[in-house]
Amino acid sequence: MTEEMLSARRSGRPALLLRVGALVALSLVILAHPVLAQQDDTIAQHSDSGVPAALLKTLSVEALMNVVVTSVSKRAQPLSHAASAIQVITQEDIRRSSATNLPEALRLASNLQVAQVDSRQWAISARGFNSVTANKLLVLIDGRAVYTPLYSGVFWDVQDLPLQDVDRIEVISGPGATLWGANAVNGVINIITKKAQDTRGLLVSGGGGTALRGFGTARFGGTAGAGVRYRVYGKGFARDAAELPTGLGASDDWHMGQGGFRVEWQASEINRLTLQGDLYGGRMKQAVGEDVDVSGGNAIGRWSHSFSATSDARVQVYYDRTHRDLPGTFAEDLNTYDVDFQHRTQLGDRHAVVWGLGYRLLDDHVTNSPALAFLPADVVRHWFGGFIQDEITLVRDRLGMALGAKVEHNDYTGLEVQPSGRVNWRVSPSGTLWSAVSRAVRAPSRIDRELFVPGEPPYALAGGPDFRSEEEIAYELGYRLQRRALAVSLATFYNRYQGLRSLEQTNPPAAFPVVIGNGLDGQSYGAELTANYRVTDGWRVRAGYTELRIDIWPSPGSTDVSGGSGENHTPNRQFSLYSSADLPANLRLDGGFRYVSEIANQQVPGYAELDARLTWSPRAEVALSVAGQNLLHRRHVEFGSPATRRAIERGLHGSVEWRF
Repeated sequence: MTEEMLSARRSGRPALLLRVGALVALSLVILAHPVLAQQDDTIAQHSDSGVPAALLKTLSVEALMNVVVTSVSKRAQPLSHAASAIQVITQEDIRRSSATNLPEALRLASNLQVAQVDSRQWAISARGFNSVTANKLLVLIDGRAVYTPLYSGVFWDVQDLPLQDVDRIEVISGPGATLWGANAVNGVINIITKKAQDTRGLLVSGGGGTALRGFGTARFGGTAGAGVRYRVYGKGFARDAAELPTGLGASDDWHMGQGGFRVEWQASEINRLTLQGDLYGGRMKQAVGEDVDVSGGNAIGRWSHSFSATSDARVQVYYDRTHRDLPGTFAEDLNTYDVDFQHRTQLGDRHAVVWGLGYRLLDDHVTNSPALAFLPADVVRHWFGGFIQDEITLVRDRLGMALGAKVEHNDYTGLEVQPSGRVNWRVSPSGTLWSAVSRAVRAPSRIDRELFVPGEPPYALAGGPDFRSEEEIAYELGYRLQRRALAVSLATFYNRYQGLRSLEQTNPPAAFPVVIGNGLDGQSYGAELTANYRVTDGWRVRAGYTELRIDIWPSPGSTDVSGGSGENHTPNRQFSLYSSADLPANLRLDGGFRYVSEIANQQVPGYAELDARLTWSPRAEVALSVAGQNLLHRRHVEFGSPATRRAIERGLHGSVEWRF
């Protein structure tokens, strides 16, 4: 790319901001129309765990907008008051969808890019930079970071739990690093499961079909003395292989089983102790070679203490072990130890302060192969830091501001500071305007510094010993409108990136070796629009639209010619529409349509698909369902280069669920 092109691209930034600003202004004019901007009713109050799933069916859309969320400020607040682009996937949303696993459930959040790669792999990101090894999205399950230090991302195939146990999934698009730390660059997915007291009794479910050959879950919850609630569960599934574009089987069918428990002890009105854990194991076929073997487990302990109505503290400790063996490629055994402390308090009438400290130890052991190597093979890495955020009431019930920063230390780059500032302005009884400016970093992973291909010299690809953190400065502006039957949310953003991962030639014009560096800069901008409308008491419609543009260019002195194409496989736009209707005779009909535009640098064409689910409940405790996925096409492609991609087939499955 020439210097003239770089100059033109940089000078075009004001034009980009003007386009985003014009979209905001137009949307505000539309949303402020007097037909829509009506007085809202009193905000419903909900517990910290959110609204019970049984009540969500009867709540107005306005009440749904005020489901309590905790991911934006690490304290309970109504969704409509959150100064962030956040969407909530409720238990009712999941129950009425055709989703059979977490990645499929995440399609319900229109601010995520979710692409199925093959039978077991997924590419999931927010605001671009999507790949199988996406590294700018932080994922949490009940406060446990689902993370591999190999590439700062998630192995989605082993993130499994009974979907019936999920209370809600809070999805933030945009930086969350001030509270959550490095890698919360473009988004945070916070999966929160139900309390044990909300899962009493016996639940048995199972079924099978085409792509998902068979699945089953059993869960039991009860009491064990005064103040003690518990649940235990077990589940398993077998999934068929995907297809090659030619129609032949891809030989990637797999199966997995998992079990776990949760115990809660309400020792007193001000003390609560939670213990929970999971164990899993499975095998995944490969087209060539032996099966992939995966196993692991985790244990979490959490103690919370309430000092007063406005002050509380929490200590959480967890251990996580994962094992993954890909014969002929690599094997990894990772042990993670984490301790986290958080304190929330009110200072005077205007300051709500939350602060915390944390430490994480990653003990990672890799078995190398002739194909690739991580050198050194065994490492121990330490992460520690703290954060503080002050939410300041400037004008009561009208204007607020949040200022905060996370200071974090890692063994690769030392100290990293990630500050943010957010403003929330209630411009009318039914409308809220918010804005934010944030800095976030993506700290180095083992791929960046310690990966070598092939496994022995001479190397074609080598990790960069001086690889530093990727940096982002994010500017966001959003608006929310809510009334009894309608809720609309618009979020616009402009992000500027520096030091993105690049492939640098060390001895030009020689092609090899290539060293991983920080030679790329970039920018992204776009808008996310969502709407939720209750047509009648028994019919609810949700829609989402996202427009996204990403530009990446080499910084001065870089020899990279990839343009970041290796980790930026993202469609420019996507649209979704979901309908949930209650029918006579205890029937429910739910459907979801999605359109995803092409992924140009992978030559993946745009596609449209339809999922549907029909449920009959002859009794309140019994549900019989039949669901179809990808109904519009026999098969389609969502992700991958032409040489290696897999086709995703149409799927049908039936299920029965019985609660005792």
